[in-house]
Amino acid sequence: MGNSVTYRMEMSAENMRNIFGEGDQYIKKIEKELQVAIVNRDGFLSVIGGEKEVKRAVGLLSELSELSGHGRDIGEQKVDYGIEMSKESKENVLLSMEEDLICHTVNGKAVKPMTLGQKEYVNAIKNNMVVFGLGPAGTGKTYLAMAMAITAFKNEEVGRIILTRPAIEAGEKLGFLPGDLQSKVDPYLRPLYDALYQIMGADSFVKNMEKGLIEVAPLAYMRGRTLDNAYIILDEAQNTTPAQMKMFLTRIGYGSKVVITGDATQKDLPKDATSGLDVATKVLSGIDGIEICKLTGKDVVRHPLVQKIVNAYEKYESKQSAAAKKSRTGKKG
Repeated sequence: MGNSVTYRMEMSAENMRNIFGEGDQYIKKIEKELQVAIVNRDGFLSVIGGEKEVKRAVGLLSELSELSGHGRDIGEQKVDYGIEMSKESKENVLLSMEEDLICHTVNGKAVKPMTLGQKEYVNAIKNNMVVFGLGPAGTGKTYLAMAMAITAFKNEEVGRIILTRPAIEAGEKLGFLPGDLQSKVDPYLRPLYDALYQIMGADSFVKNMEKGLIEVAPLAYMRGRTLDNAYIILDEAQNTTPAQMKMFLTRIGYGSKVVITGDATQKDLPKDATSGLDVATKVLSGIDGIEICKLTGKDVVRHPLVQKIVNAYEKYESKQSAAAKKSRTGKKG
């Protein structure tokens, strides 16, 4: 490491409190990850370390201070993502997210992209008729799509919302459960209901559901229909067969927007079955009006531990895949 430098920056007590976090946990994390020392003296922060490290830390602290000054919550996710972006020398990423508000939940919480990958995904949904959102759990694929759908519905850009999932349990497993079809299907579609309740509120959701303006149904219900003037979300699309995916894509009518979400690593299909999502992303890449967005472990916005779990699995799976490829090549040789 080169010569040590010190940079002094003034900061209000309120902003300092927000940025330091409970028990100074955030500032300790910034010090450790960006390899600097941060000292608080009389309303000034001194950032000490190598020139490059100090520049990164000062950039991040300035950005967090500005967010705090605007009354934004400085949570662990923001700090973690800010550190990640600083390491990649990307500046003002957190501030740029503030411009992309989609809507507010019934409790007044702002719904907006929290990573660059999510920002690109939301922009793709705005600008295309069909968007594939691919990525691991916790990247906000479904939640952001739901927020966009509800906002479009409230703004009367579409007449209804249709949410669907391939009910792969619709065979014998569901058959053994007690109750009518609705009560059997409801637990399977529960994650979609949860997002609707959170963003729209239970009363508004129930009223619109009763009017038939919001529909939550298994994918099989889409057969034989043309879906005009609707916002359609197909969730868990990795569990579709190629025939189901083709059926679904050919339902799209005028004035409709479609978001298809899935995680290719979480298939529940029989072992040798081909996923309709895998086929569709190959067949449809490069078609105007269709965009394929790939979210990664960097876009996970759940607990930081979830991000570490996702990253560990990504590394493990790519090693396994490389080993399998090597083994196949060896056999051919």
